[in-house]
Amino acid sequence: MGTVGQNYKNGALRVSIRGGLVLLAAAALVSGCARPAGTDATRQRPLQAPPGPAAELQADKTVIRTARLRAERARLATARRWGLRSAPLVAPPAPVTKPRITTRDGFEVDGHEEKGLPPVFTTVPTDKKIVFLTIDDGAEKDPAFVRMMSELRIPYTAFLSDYLIKDDYGYFRKMRDRGVVLDNHTLHHPYLPALSYARQKHEICGMQDVIERHYGKRPALFRPPYGNYNEDTLRAAKSCGIRYAPIWNEEVFVDHWEYREWDRELHPGDIVLSHFRGREDWKGTMTDMVRRFLDKVTAEGYAVARLEDYL
Repeated sequence: MGTVGQNYKNGALRVSIRGGLVLLAAAALVSGCARPAGTDATRQRPLQAPPGPAAELQADKTVIRTARLRAERARLATARRWGLRSAPLVAPPAPVTKPRITTRDGFEVDGHEEKGLPPVFTTVPTDKKIVFLTIDDGAEKDPAFVRMMSELRIPYTAFLSDYLIKDDYGYFRKMRDRGVVLDNHTLHHPYLPALSYARQKHEICGMQDVIERHYGKRPALFRPPYGNYNEDTLRAAKSCGIRYAPIWNEEVFVDHWEYREWDRELHPGDIVLSHFRGREDWKGTMTDMVRRFLDKVTAEGYAVARLEDYL
């Protein structure tokens, strides 16, 4: 019956004994319903309602915040281990719809668009504060550089020349295994406009063959050595399966930056160039170059994104 809120006291219920009769109904009432509320016979524990959607959502948010905090602490510890001033920023997710890539004004060759030649560009159209790191040739093979980029999870694109990588194809295979895309920078790094169409095609298609043979995939990206090209260059590149010819808007060295633009500033979507170089050519190592690069872009609020994710 549950708690009924009644309290039967002694004498409150009168029982007549006249004629030896007992009011059995009253007795039954006393025995059956007059137990004080809360006794073992009547006590029932209220059921605990399951957590509602709001409670579950709050718990999920707490778990997410905790995971993010741990990840940030880990990133900061890794950054400090590599001598960075602060942890690199994380790039936003790649766009579902890729931006339309066109040749930069003033960088066209005759009939560029009409002939469907690979676009030449220095910046990817985006309003996100991201830049793209690209590294050329392959002369220096610094194991610390591969570890640093892997531990910091910094994406980059390598443009390789065979005459510089053939003494250690395995070094660049380690990069590929870590998700780095290996692209085409010709067989011998010549000044292409001085060559005939046939020789340019040999330099570009020959490097396509090298990369496919050693790394399993023909590149879609080609960077002309020194950033120099003519119509024959882009025609040859297209015939070899090249879709894009990115060059750069800034170049970073161990001890300084160089800029294409007059304002000498980073811009959203800029492509940054560096090289596989070490102490023989620079006043420092590749990890020193990465520190200079990351300290600047991070301080200015930029993250490093993967170029191929935007093409």
